[in-house]
Amino acid sequence: MAQKESKTYTCRECGYMTSKWLGKCPSCMTWDSFDVTPSSQQTAAKASASATPAVKLTDVTTDSSVRFKTGMSEFDRVLGGGLVNGSLVLIGGDPGIGKSTLMLQISKYLADGGKKVLYVSGEESMSQIKLRANRLKINNPSIYLYSETDTDAVVNKALDERPDFLIVDSIQTMNKKELSAVSGSISQVREATGAFMSLAKNEGIPVLVVGHVTKDGAIAGPKILEHMVDTVLYFEGNNDHSFRILRAVKNRFGPTNEIAIFEMAQNGLAEITNPSELFVSKQSFDVPGSAVVASINGTMPVLVEVQALVSTLPHEGRPRCVVDGIDYNKLSLLCAVLQNRVGMDILSKDIFVNIAGGLTINEPAVDLAAILAVYSAGKGIVMPKGTCVFGEVGLAGEIRGVSFAEKRISEAFKTGFRRLIIPRDNLDAAKEYEDDMEICAARNIREAAEWIIDRAKNNRGDAK
Repeated sequence: MAQKESKTYTCRECGYMTSKWLGKCPSCMTWDSFDVTPSSQQTAAKASASATPAVKLTDVTTDSSVRFKTGMSEFDRVLGGGLVNGSLVLIGGDPGIGKSTLMLQISKYLADGGKKVLYVSGEESMSQIKLRANRLKINNPSIYLYSETDTDAVVNKALDERPDFLIVDSIQTMNKKELSAVSGSISQVREATGAFMSLAKNEGIPVLVVGHVTKDGAIAGPKILEHMVDTVLYFEGNNDHSFRILRAVKNRFGPTNEIAIFEMAQNGLAEITNPSELFVSKQSFDVPGSAVVASINGTMPVLVEVQALVSTLPHEGRPRCVVDGIDYNKLSLLCAVLQNRVGMDILSKDIFVNIAGGLTINEPAVDLAAILAVYSAGKGIVMPKGTCVFGEVGLAGEIRGVSFAEKRISEAFKTGFRRLIIPRDNLDAAKEYEDDMEICAARNIREAAEWIIDRAKNNRGDAK
């Protein structure tokens, strides 16, 4: 008597597997979503996947030309030097932030370099893409447009056309007909990503995939989506500013947390190659509450302005603390340190802190700039002109050293700053600039505050 074939039930929404039918998926909480999958199919798939022989590490050769320059220098820098042959890159961002514009401009740069680009859109028709291309003044015959939502059709078209690069906009619109789930569901996104990953690895075609994000800021779809791809880039920004930030949060072939800054103009995205000049060029030097910090994003130093405003309560009630660009809890901690270690009455007042330009800084080096900006605003003292600061502040009021001090100081000097307030631990990094810059290597925030007061009393300072 033949043995009865075992069955496996798979959730069509999230891919959860079980040996018996369930009315409700315990993973995604979807009702009536299980389909039967014979176990023999899984066994065959595993056998097929294991057919590739193992190779010694010493026998594997690499190609020195595996990276392709797109021609968009800031985009290439975030990737670590360009697109890697056979890589799968995911670009996520809010609706309307400019993801499609970025992809179309990258297509232009690649096509201008003699590469064949297949641009697949599941959201727009070819005529709609053409209208956007006309606005961006893009008209290159090496860019091939294809409007399709069927994953297998897109893969087959790529195999027929043999492009040098494939762009898919977006992964949430792709679907496989054999799956009953709707486009954008967890199973559809997972299967589409797997198909494009196989295409990239087997054919050596770099694939750029656009992904939408949820209201929480995460890329829509299963978390495994970010694990499957080689690189994850987030395209960030808001409607209040024209600046856009491309941030690498995962990169198998380069550094993470690297950023590139663009400005959304009438003719598309313009690269900002020197963001420090952009974010400090309009600094209010004669107004209390302004401090410039030398921050590090990935490997790139960027000077940004931290603005603070301290106001006496106009009403009875709980003081407010309004923050934009810095973690709220971090600022609350810094204000408590300022009051307890310097003796400044600050917690009974309204405090407002903002990072100019719409940037967000999460690194500890911004601590000193934030606390000195609040101190400057609360005391009504203008920071000495041409002063750049960085350093981590502890609960005891001590100023701790930070990494990449040499890069931070070099960027400040290059941008024209001639005064520094830095941690004592980072003094060695400033030795090269001792003859050209006035350096305050403070051990704690009290020393830094006294240095500011002393410069304000003497009223010395050459403008930046």
